[in-house]
Amino acid sequence: MHILLTRPLDDCSEMILKFQNLGHQVSHLPLISIEKINYEKINFSEYGGIIFTSSNAVKFLNLDKLDKNMKCFCVGNSTEKKARSVGFQNTISAEGNVLNLKELILQNYVTKDKKLLYISGEIIAADLHQELSNEGLTIKRIINYRANHNQKFNENFIEELKSNVPDIVYIYSQNSASSFLNFIKIYQTENLWMNTNLMCIGEKTSTILNEIKWKKIFLFNPGEEEFLLYKI
Repeated sequence: MHILLTRPLDDCSEMILKFQNLGHQVSHLPLISIEKINYEKINFSEYGGIIFTSSNAVKFLNLDKLDKNMKCFCVGNSTEKKARSVGFQNTISAEGNVLNLKELILQNYVTKDKKLLYISGEIIAADLHQELSNEGLTIKRIINYRANHNQKFNENFIEELKSNVPDIVYIYSQNSASSFLNFIKIYQTENLWMNTNLMCIGEKTSTILNEIKWKKIFLFNPGEEEFLLYKI
């Protein structure tokens, strides 16, 4: 199959190799670029735990004076892997689902006298901090990165994509979905995707691309990409 991956290269290089080793053709169209945001100085001693809903949140966090034995809640395996790579020892993963992450935090965070620190990007798929606040926890959200929409693409690559339309496209965020919709319209490819399966993280992400006719739309959690191949 021909698979189109749309995350920045740092976030999908392993997936590219995995799919290629399985015998698939893989194209790469990075729809967004990630930019660090300067944020307020954090006194980590005020917090009893830390939450990450993306590996980029880990990547752009200044880890000076951070107790890496602090309980670390991660939305999925790739985020947990990134957290462990920078030294976090006490990690818990929700396997890619924010609702599951919420339940894990409620079940496992027992240091009620200290706040939880939530590190995230500018745009998030779910109001996790508000939902946890509604459950009685005190949450401080720090935004340390933003996603920028890529505007320029290689013209030769676009022509190749038009002549060999992917069987599968993976979209990982609402930002990426908006970028992909814009890409489709700019290059006037609205009618080329009727035999393509669209794989989206979350219903809000897929809704953005509903105006395009797809063969099928699947919702998935990070880590399920390979499994989805066998559902087609």
